[in-house]
Amino acid sequence: MRAPRWIWVRPEAKTALASGDIGAILACYRRITGLTQAALADHLGYDPSYISLLERRRRTITDRAGLTHLSRALAIPPHALGITDDDSDFQAAAQFGDSTIRLADIARQAGRAAEAADELWPLIARLEARLTEGRVDAATVHLLARARTTFGVCLGHVLAEEQQHVAARWTGKALALADQLDDAPLHGRVLRMHGNELRKAGRTAAAIARLTHALDLTHSHGERGQTLLLLARAAGEHGDAATFDAAITDAHRVDGEGGGILLTPFTLREARIRGLAATGRLHQAARLAEQQPGQAAPAPQWAAIERATTGHVLLTVGDTTTGCEALGQSLATAGELRLPHQVQRVLRTARAAGEHELAQRAEAELSRLRRPYPDTKCFGK
Repeated sequence: MRAPRWIWVRPEAKTALASGDIGAILACYRRITGLTQAALADHLGYDPSYISLLERRRRTITDRAGLTHLSRALAIPPHALGITDDDSDFQAAAQFGDSTIRLADIARQAGRAAEAADELWPLIARLEARLTEGRVDAATVHLLARARTTFGVCLGHVLAEEQQHVAARWTGKALALADQLDDAPLHGRVLRMHGNELRKAGRTAAAIARLTHALDLTHSHGERGQTLLLLARAAGEHGDAATFDAAITDAHRVDGEGGGILLTPFTLREARIRGLAATGRLHQAARLAEQQPGQAAPAPQWAAIERATTGHVLLTVGDTTTGCEALGQSLATAGELRLPHQVQRVLRTARAAGEHELAQRAEAELSRLRRPYPDTKCFGK
């Protein structure tokens, strides 16, 4: 019999583990699994009466061999039983895990997504190995969910359009972990990021469902605003005008009260232009695109995104000069930041408008950037 994989991340299990009481831990294990004392004793190789004595605190286990046996047989995190030597290296690494994820987020927002992904991979590999060994404690699962999410978002920046499903797969793997935890804020954040990666992979209906669910779980003012912005983008690309209008209006309202780094007048303008064009209101989109953003992009990649969106709309309504200029600016920024999917947006628009010189430049840039990053044999699992 193998211990249920997620037993020790449940709220009631976390309480038992925190007590460090072997009797409480065993009783909790039996409650969740439905095992009798006799069945648990058989699994552990103990006499049923000994299990009863342990649960009633009439006996305890203090020797290292006995504690290690319990840990391995029931997948109990060793540190919960006071076994620290086996976990000392991991505990030290975990202390740096939070910093690694935070620094990766900062690097991604600064336009260094490839570097951020490289920094995250060793941490993810270490945490994945721990789960494979059966050491499934809440702290590990929480840290790995965050690491997988940030890693997937980083991949979403550096992968070409046809590889965006890999980024969505990694944020989906993060969601599978978040589903096991009693942590609504984390669940909401993972849903938001997974929804956005699904949108980029072309699965807009699924993206809308995930982002709508994220709104239900998110109560932080700033994070609700960011979720609304991403929902507006997904709904616009899906052609759902009603959902787009409602989400973008609510996002504007939140922005007026301070919505965080992702939700700014710059990003809202880009989302509105793109959504209006995608829902059949091209001339409204063009009028907005003709206006200057009014503030700097909140992150370097947003400059490439906004210029590609503006160029597409202006070229579509016949403003060739300004549209090509905007696309050229997007192409230069996307090349510098290694954003192949933004180069592909420029390439599509240039081809559709018959702008052959610009299309050739985009093709050359895409050829330079198009390499399997990261190696899908490893990261695409």
